[in-house]
Amino acid sequence: MVPDRVACFAITTPGIEPVMEGEIRALGIDVTGVEPGGVSFSAAPRQLADALVRLRTANRVTVRIAAFRARSFVELERHVADVDWMPVLAGAGAVHFRVTAKKSRLYHQDAIAERLERAVHAVDRNVQLIRAPGDAEALERDVTTIPAVQRLVVRVFRDQVTISADASGALMHRRGWRQDVAKAPLRETLAAAAILASGWTAGEALCDPFCGSGTIAIEAALVARGIAPGRGRRFAAERWSAMAGKFKAARDAALAAERAGTAPIEASDRDAGAVEATLANAGRAGVAEMLTVRRATISELTPAAGTGWIITNPPYGVRVGERSALRNLYAAFGTVVRERRPGWRMAMLSGDRVLAGQTGFRFEDLLHTTNGGIPVRIIRST
Repeated sequence: MVPDRVACFAITTPGIEPVMEGEIRALGIDVTGVEPGGVSFSAAPRQLADALVRLRTANRVTVRIAAFRARSFVELERHVADVDWMPVLAGAGAVHFRVTAKKSRLYHQDAIAERLERAVHAVDRNVQLIRAPGDAEALERDVTTIPAVQRLVVRVFRDQVTISADASGALMHRRGWRQDVAKAPLRETLAAAAILASGWTAGEALCDPFCGSGTIAIEAALVARGIAPGRGRRFAAERWSAMAGKFKAARDAALAAERAGTAPIEASDRDAGAVEATLANAGRAGVAEMLTVRRATISELTPAAGTGWIITNPPYGVRVGERSALRNLYAAFGTVVRERRPGWRMAMLSGDRVLAGQTGFRFEDLLHTTNGGIPVRIIRST
């Protein structure tokens, strides 16, 4: 790993790349490429720390430590013997290699991982080698501590081998505040993508009438206050020698950029458990004072003066027999919004064009992605 500048790749849910690219550019970081599932960028160590602390839509960030061509295990072993592993292994108690191989002479992923593990043991006999992904995830469970495991991501494609170190640790949607969840929880990164893509700005009112565990409302409050999503969690890269002091500087800068939140943000749900989860999560996120949270059905949406945004993730009706009942729900939803929030814009995740059309609003597609494996669109009223 070059100490003054590193080649990075930010991974996101496919379809969210345009939003994440905008986030990276807003940090003053040079984007070098965009592809399905991620954005490449070149960063100084301090910029890498900024990206980890501040990116709202990234799932992981990796840093390339080696790239070479290998068509045999002899070639692979020769090249990996020259890799400088220590800058990313220092302080790690365990290592986990995640290998993918496609369209290459070297196709046996376990055999590739074995050669890499031997190379790591050659420089540090004390490091534990972890094979099962679940065991690696267990060492990342507490996001408030630097993970004991260092993930190394190996991609072999058309005989080209790329080895990258995972700078994140636990997936970056894990901010540390969402410990109470409702049914079908929405990932924080996807909620952030919907908010950032919608056109809503921090000074505008926002309402989520299908709030679940409060993810959209809480993420909006964090955006409104400029609170960095990674300020309360730790990252694998904090052990790396090139990153000494960089995370403190990044967190100090993020803290200095925080501001008072003034926009009213509402969250409601018909389920009492969801309301309780929202209140608990908002408290841990430090934005409880910004939210008005109550138990209410769609028909109980209150009138509001002025304009604002409805940003929400209503049920999709993926189970057999649900769709007809949801038609009525979506129709009532659209009617209530028009009557009680005239002039308000709407953005939502939609898994069904027909259901979205039942609201009576005209929508434009913003992003096509997935939520829990279900194809969805992030749409906005026109």
